[in-house]
Amino acid sequence: MTSPELTHLELLAEMDSLADALDRWAGDPPDWPAVRTCRALVRRLSERAGSMRVRAEAPLIVATLGGTGTGKSALVNALVGEDITETGRFRPTTRHPRLICRPDLTPEMLGIDPGSVEVVARDLPALADLALVDCPDPDTTEMAEAPGTNLARLRRLLPHCDVLLITTTQQKYRSARVADELAHAASGARLVFVQTHADVDQDIRDDWRGVLDDQYTTGHLFLVDSLAALADAQNGLAPRGEFAGLVDLLTRQLAGTAAVRIRRANYLDLVCETLAACGQRIDEGLPAVCSLENAISQQRARLAAQLAGQMRAELLASRRQWENRLVGKVASRWGFSPFALVLRLFQGLGGLLSGSLLLRARTPAQVALWGALEGARTWQKHRQRRQADRSADRALAGCWGQAELREAALVLDGYAAEAELDRDAASLKTITAEAEEAGSTFVAGVSGELESLTDRLSQRHTGWLTRWRYEVLLAAMLAILVVRLAKNFFYDSWLASVPTEVYGLDIYLLSAFWLILWCGLLLWGFTSRLRRGLKHQIDRLAEGWNNPKPAEGIFARLESGCRRIHRFRQELDRLQQNVATLRRRLSLPDDQLGQRR
Repeated sequence: MTSPELTHLELLAEMDSLADALDRWAGDPPDWPAVRTCRALVRRLSERAGSMRVRAEAPLIVATLGGTGTGKSALVNALVGEDITETGRFRPTTRHPRLICRPDLTPEMLGIDPGSVEVVARDLPALADLALVDCPDPDTTEMAEAPGTNLARLRRLLPHCDVLLITTTQQKYRSARVADELAHAASGARLVFVQTHADVDQDIRDDWRGVLDDQYTTGHLFLVDSLAALADAQNGLAPRGEFAGLVDLLTRQLAGTAAVRIRRANYLDLVCETLAACGQRIDEGLPAVCSLENAISQQRARLAAQLAGQMRAELLASRRQWENRLVGKVASRWGFSPFALVLRLFQGLGGLLSGSLLLRARTPAQVALWGALEGARTWQKHRQRRQADRSADRALAGCWGQAELREAALVLDGYAAEAELDRDAASLKTITAEAEEAGSTFVAGVSGELESLTDRLSQRHTGWLTRWRYEVLLAAMLAILVVRLAKNFFYDSWLASVPTEVYGLDIYLLSAFWLILWCGLLLWGFTSRLRRGLKHQIDRLAEGWNNPKPAEGIFARLESGCRRIHRFRQELDRLQQNVATLRRRLSLPDDQLGQRR
């Protein structure tokens, strides 16, 4: 296989891949009016692509398009070298599309409805690689929408044509009606601009190019005398001048593989124009979608700020329970030491007092009373623990009431209606369900964050430096008391030169008092540090909620619709880039052809 053949096959594969990408892009679009229009456009494009595949190996279809009396039929006669169609310079003579082709071709082989054309079969050399269509005049008084009119037939026929011969004269080149029909027909076709009546008209090609340059690349503009060219052909003379260049272009330069490349270039032009039209329709609706997204962000930020503030207040209100839980974790991590024993005694102080009451019970009634008090205390601790665990739930319940959600639903419903998106996604019922799900997700996350927070704080406050600080301070007090009592008992009362009396029970009570007071001071300092750390961490945790994250699950359906539209638009951009790359690779066979910009 030669390199050009391999390159051609690669190009064909890329074209097929582009068609598949178009089908996928339009196959699962978001539910949006502009996108539904895009689907209809892509469906029409697929129909055109199917028509092109039908005539992939068929001769090139060349049609004439021009105003009344511009010599379309005369040009067709000159190209085939015979009087095939009736001509007239000042009145319309072609009233029905006429297909001039080889005898072995049929309209069906060219993708054309047989009922829309009159077939003229000729076995002529000029028709070896092309088929000519002599079209009716577009500057007619008929309505294009009326079925069965020549103009309606013309508009149905032109999409099947590969090359359009645009004819004009000195009097007709500024015709607005012809310009409108050209703009309607130029999509997906290559253009050849021909000024006829060269025998009687002045050369207006420079002026004509100026008229066309805004919308078309013109290529070479031909100036021909069709009647003289027909006379030359009938007399056996070779084409001359500009007409010879036109014949060479149509019969030689555009033959064979060039015809295939033209069809594929035409298809890419159609794809490019279709995608541009889709992009224009989407872009017209995107501002309303962006406004809806901004409204979603504002409402979500408002609800998130309310939830964050309420959550912080609830956590601070139940801070005592979290402090007790933190002290328990610290004591369990501290290990076995004097200060750890103080922490455990402090945490179990209620149990110790309850136990002391039990020891003083003397009658069954007192034991029953102790049991009732102990049960009440246990239930109170359990309730406080549950309240601490459910602080997030209380914050959620106190924050997102029906009033706040109804306000958000009313605001977003207006934006959704303006953006023409599904308004059911902005209903109070939908938003309430999303709020419940988002709140549950957030509460679960907060519970995990609080557990992680207490774990970090317990680890931070049980470091070796902290441990030694409190252990040394407690051990110093114990040492002072023990040394003083031991000195009085062993030295002052036994070994001193002047013995003194042994301290009585009062000194032991005073020592216990100062030891308890010192332990209380150490506990106060340690728990104050824990409280400050816990409050600081709660504040930092609340600062992390000063964003839409706590409410990110609300308005999910609306946001999903907006994101699908943006993804649809981004995929359109990628398709347009792919088409632009293919158009650059698929160079035209000759720069004499024009096309729509």
